[in-house]
Amino acid sequence: MDRNQATGLILFAAVLLIYSFFFASAPEPLPEENAEAAQTAIAEQKSENQEVLDLPLDEPDSIQDVNAQRQFGVFAAMTKGQEDLVKIENDKMIVTFSTKGAEIKEVELKEFKTWDQRPLLLLDENSSDLDYFIQTDKGELSLNQFYFNPTISSIDLDGVNAQVITFIAQSGSGQVVRTYTLPEDSYLLGKSLEFSGLSGNLSSTDVKIVWNDRLLRQEQDLEESRRKTNINWYKISGKHNDLSLTSDSDDDQISEPLKWMSFSQRFFTSGIIAENQFNSGEFEQETPKDTLSVKNMKAIMSLPLENSRADLSYYFGPNNYNVLKKVTPGFEENVYMGYVFVSWVNKYIIVNLFQFLERYFTNYGIIIILIVLIIKIALFPLTYKSYIGMAKMRVIKPEIDELKAKYPDDPTKMQQEQMKLFGKLGVSPISGCLPMVFQMPFLFAMFFFFPNSIELRQESFLWAHDLSTYDAIFYLPFTIPFYGAHVSLFTLLMTVSQIAYTHFNNQLTAQTGPMKNIGYIMPVIFMFVLNSFPAALSFYYFVSNMVTFGQQALIKLFVDDAKIRQKVEESKVKNANKKKSKFQQKLEDAMKAAEANKKK
Repeated sequence: MDRNQATGLILFAAVLLIYSFFFASAPEPLPEENAEAAQTAIAEQKSENQEVLDLPLDEPDSIQDVNAQRQFGVFAAMTKGQEDLVKIENDKMIVTFSTKGAEIKEVELKEFKTWDQRPLLLLDENSSDLDYFIQTDKGELSLNQFYFNPTISSIDLDGVNAQVITFIAQSGSGQVVRTYTLPEDSYLLGKSLEFSGLSGNLSSTDVKIVWNDRLLRQEQDLEESRRKTNINWYKISGKHNDLSLTSDSDDDQISEPLKWMSFSQRFFTSGIIAENQFNSGEFEQETPKDTLSVKNMKAIMSLPLENSRADLSYYFGPNNYNVLKKVTPGFEENVYMGYVFVSWVNKYIIVNLFQFLERYFTNYGIIIILIVLIIKIALFPLTYKSYIGMAKMRVIKPEIDELKAKYPDDPTKMQQEQMKLFGKLGVSPISGCLPMVFQMPFLFAMFFFFPNSIELRQESFLWAHDLSTYDAIFYLPFTIPFYGAHVSLFTLLMTVSQIAYTHFNNQLTAQTGPMKNIGYIMPVIFMFVLNSFPAALSFYYFVSNMVTFGQQALIKLFVDDAKIRQKVEESKVKNANKKKSKFQQKLEDAMKAAEANKKK
């Protein structure tokens, strides 16, 4: 383009701009009726454009009604509505519901936080899906497809104020009513489900409950949380069962009537409890690959309707043994108290002792020290008897050494003569060990009590920021097999104290040979085992070792070996002509028979 063309175009554009600015008139507004006609024309044009572009239009209400009627039958009217969230709360928790389904969407425990101080949600809509299904002539329908109208009120429930939220889904034939009751100072949420005027439209009197839950991570130690997370259920017959505590993937089908089921984590439990019973149950659990959740759980239960109604309740709360025990029979089984031979110690002694001390002390390190002192004082007679038994074995060691020198190649004969010597001197070789056996249930009971005690959760003591997990003083740049990648100081102190106690104890006994060295090996083994266990457990064992060490040092000050020797000599004179007991005779006969068989 040359200069003349460019100049011409510029002049032409300038002329048009001046004309439009000074001489062109604005368009006149249309009359009102013409405006409406124009809008109608525009809408018709849009409709034609949508048809040309094959864009779907919203179906008329009549068509939607026909489709809903075909799919849901008399329940069709319940599928229309708007979803809103409604909350009720007490001093323990906040429960959020959705008007679509009238189902629980979120449960927050107000008294607790996660390990990283976030709100503790036992259930939320992103990780949990709770649904009730009914059987109708149109097939299986989910109540989560229905819209409900909520009403909130308050009632007096056995002298306790309770919030009540009633959801009603209405149709021409009847209504579905879901009512929730939340009393003050309670972790229980009562629920009733009622079909009013609709019983003739139900093809089954059982409601199927399906609960899928991806349990959110609440604690820092994920591996320990996964080991302690499980599905529990309790049969009407009174038997408690669970899926394998250590299985990565497991499932089970129960055809017997059930009273309750629960998704039990290390410190918290979500459970459903039937007023009467569940007819059956199916349970599945799986360990996910990610670190955001603990386990994936699924439960399917059959809830029978009686007179078109069913009553049940939910538990959302901590695994506190005394709290769970009041919920319903067997519900305390959500807290594992150990094997049968030690669980009674925890259930009837330690739990009550712990609860008693909580009334007067707020520092849980002090409570642990007091528990050690109380148990040690109660078992002191056994400790004293054990010490005296070991002292007697120590003072007669010269006689035992003579027998070993006399029968170096005949261990059977040496044992026979040794038994005769014990009988004459009035010494029992097991007198020093038997009292320790009676103390073992208490030591093992603590092994199960402290890892499962929610009272210790997020409670600090000295350098341990949380007594319910390990007290790592520093982390290693590598992982030691069976030990871990951290160093627990309480575990180290426990190990050192146990080795020191073993050394002191060996000075008091007549034990020789390899058995004498086992006492040095066991503390090292336990150092590996307990390094990842709760700091409270290692601290308990450390304090227990120190108190035992002090008890024996104190006894030693008041027990004279010369006096024990004198008593042994008196027993020797007294038992010179004493006949053998039946036990001693049977023992000697058994040893002689063994020797005879050996010669053959």
